[in-house]
Amino acid sequence: MNIREAYGYVEQAGKYGIVPGLDSIRALCDKLGNPQQDLRFVHIAGTNGKGSVSAYLASVLKRGGYRVGRYLSPVLFEYRERIQINDRPISGKALCEGMELIKNACEEMQREGKAHPTPFEMETALGFWYFQKKRCDIVILETGMGGLLDATNVVENTCAAVLTSISMDHMSYLGGTLTEIAAQKAGILKPGCDVITMEQESQVMKVLSEKAAEMACPFHIVDSTALSHVRYGLEKQKFAYRGVKYEISLAGRCQIDNAAAALETLEVLREKGFTVSEEKVREGMAETRWPGRFTIIGRKPYFIVDGAHNADAAEKLAESLKEYFPGRRMLYIMGVLKDKEYGKVMEQTHFLADQIITVTPPDNARALPAYLLAQEAAKVHPNVTAADSLEEAVEMSYLLAGKEDVIVAFGSLSFLGRLMKIVESSAWKGNGRK
Repeated sequence: MNIREAYGYVEQAGKYGIVPGLDSIRALCDKLGNPQQDLRFVHIAGTNGKGSVSAYLASVLKRGGYRVGRYLSPVLFEYRERIQINDRPISGKALCEGMELIKNACEEMQREGKAHPTPFEMETALGFWYFQKKRCDIVILETGMGGLLDATNVVENTCAAVLTSISMDHMSYLGGTLTEIAAQKAGILKPGCDVITMEQESQVMKVLSEKAAEMACPFHIVDSTALSHVRYGLEKQKFAYRGVKYEISLAGRCQIDNAAAALETLEVLREKGFTVSEEKVREGMAETRWPGRFTIIGRKPYFIVDGAHNADAAEKLAESLKEYFPGRRMLYIMGVLKDKEYGKVMEQTHFLADQIITVTPPDNARALPAYLLAQEAAKVHPNVTAADSLEEAVEMSYLLAGKEDVIVAFGSLSFLGRLMKIVESSAWKGNGRK
């Protein structure tokens, strides 16, 4: 199997549909020898912030000398990013080797009358196989969606279960209320594991605390009152947590809270033998990179990209824009998936924009056409244009923007990676006009 065949096999597996529950992933892992049972995990669930917390943890633990596996969803630039060790994606050779084993296992399952695993189940199993093969000390494992029935929830050796910000998203799958969604996220808790949660809405916190008590899990809440000396900035942000000072390079007001969640988790991991000196913790936090989350890709005018695709993330994006660019003229490039609450995203952000340019996220069956998003935007904003391509949107935004203005591309992460490459390779170079 070569790399093209491996990608093709994963893609065509989508035709088999989804069978709810963990039976398929359990059967698949069993045929691979249950590699996940030889690994230790930090399991992360939540609506927003999973990737940022994961990035902080992986950076610090790597700096501390550990071999850190990381499984993330979704990816920004390239398929192999989903599975990485110490910031290096799985090699093409290993991907092909592992996918060949998975293909054989899936075909055997079909012969036994079992359902064919989904692409996400196959990728999750591939990650477990690769992390075991490379003898990872610890794996930072992000759920794909939800928690209770997510394929990642086949793991048992959970050192820490982390709950990031929980809000309304994926309602058709997870439930129509915050209580129902929180119950799905809380499904990653394992008996006796430490639980770390950010501060949540009261009904969410009730679900999480009761589930933790039921499973005899030590329950840790990130303490916002322990944050002090906070200084927001586009290039660097500074803060102290529990009296210790840190600096991070990820922009966005929410990143201070995400960093605090990572620090709380690192304290739990220290008690479980994953010791990292305070100096290395500070270095790892400062070195953390996580593209696509309030990321600067151009200056004069500033060009910001952010994966705000639901109401909670959009509200946080608006807060950051007001913090960093008060009084500046802003232009939006916006693209979303049709199963998202894009109307609410628009409500949270439209008032800051002078112009909104809509795009269709390319190569995605779930993409909302640009003209339909433009129709929605026109309900609340007078200056809306639907672009025919990402290239046209980038060119249009630079033509309309002055050097002191701000271009903000946001919505689905599925188009931001490609847009970032377009900006980098375009004549504009994201650094003013040539």
